Amino acid sequence: MENWDEIRTAYQVARLGTVSGAAEVLGVHHATVIRHIDALEKRLGAKLFQRHARGYTPTEAGRDLLVVAQTTEEQFAHLSSRIKGQGETVSGELVVTSIAGVADLLTPVMVSFQAKWPDVRVRFLTDMRVFRLDYGEAHVAIRAGTGEEEPDNVVQPLARIKSGLFAAQSYVDRFGKPASEAEFPGHRFVCSDNEATRAPFYRWLRATVKPDQIAYAATEPAALEEAVRQGAGIGFISAFRAAAEPGLVEILPPRPEWEAPLRIVTHVDLHRTRKVQAFLGHLKDAAKEWPFCG
Repeated sequence: MENWDEIRTAYQVARLGTVSGAAEVLGVHHATVIRHIDALEKRLGAKLFQRHARGYTPTEAGRDLLVVAQTTEEQFAHLSSRIKGQGETVSGELVVTSIAGVADLLTPVMVSFQAKWPDVRVRFLTDMRVFRLDYGEAHVAIRAGTGEEEPDNVVQPLARIKSGLFAAQSYVDRFGKPASEAEFPGHRFVCSDNEATRAPFYRWLRATVKPDQIAYAATEPAALEEAVRQGAGIGFISAFRAAAEPGLVEILPPRPEWEAPLRIVTHVDLHRTRKVQAFLGHLKDAAKEWPFCG
C-alpha cells in the first residue's frame, strides 16, 4: 500500500491528539507528520482533523480512518508476534499473563526458566482485563475458572488452588473461634466486593453469611488477604500461603468445592513453537511440586 506511511501517521495523530506526540512515536520530524497529513487529506479529498491550539481532533472522516488503521495496526502486530514465535530457538521475548494473586507461584517458575534458557526475556503482565492472544498480546495466559475461550485458543489444565477459611490470632483473641458454620452468627468476615465474583469460595461465603456480617470488602486479592492478617475478619486465604504464616488460625480447612482451577491458554498459531512448548513443559513440571495445590 503506497500511502501506508501516511495512514500510520494519521492513526498516531488521531490516537495521541498532537503532531509532536505522533512524531515522537514514529521517530520522525514533526514536519514529516504535517506533510503526511496534508498529503493524505488531499488524496482523500476530505479533512481528517480539526486543528486547534491544543492539538488535532479527528473529524467524522478521521474517525472512520482511525477505525480502519487501528484494526490494520493490530493485525500487523498479531502477524509480527506469530513470526517472532515461529523460530526454532528458545530465545527472545516471552510474554506471560495471569490473574492477580498467583505471582508468588509463577515468578519462581519464570526465573528458573530463564536460568535454563538465558536468551529469553520475560514480560509478566497482570491486569483486570483479559489479554487478547489472537492479537499477539501474549504467548501464554494463566487464567482461572472454566469460562469459554476463543475457538483458536488451546486450553490445558494446570492446577487447582486450594483455599481455606482463616483468621488472625488477634481476631480470635477478640471474637473467639467458631467451631463450625453453625457458630458464624456474630462473627465478622472479609469478602470480595464483587457480588458477581466467579471465585467459588467467595460465592459460598456470600451465600452462607448475612450481608451485614461482611465487615471488610475489597476488589484486590492481596488486599483481602492482608485484611485477614490484620484481624479485620475471617476470610479465605490460599492454603499454600497460610501454611507459611504461623499467625493465622484455621477456621475451616479447604474443601473441594472451594478449589479454583487454573488453566493454561495459548493461541494455536504459537502453541507448537519451540519456545512456548519449552515454557509449558517447564511450567507443568513446576506445578507438580506446588504445595497445597491439586
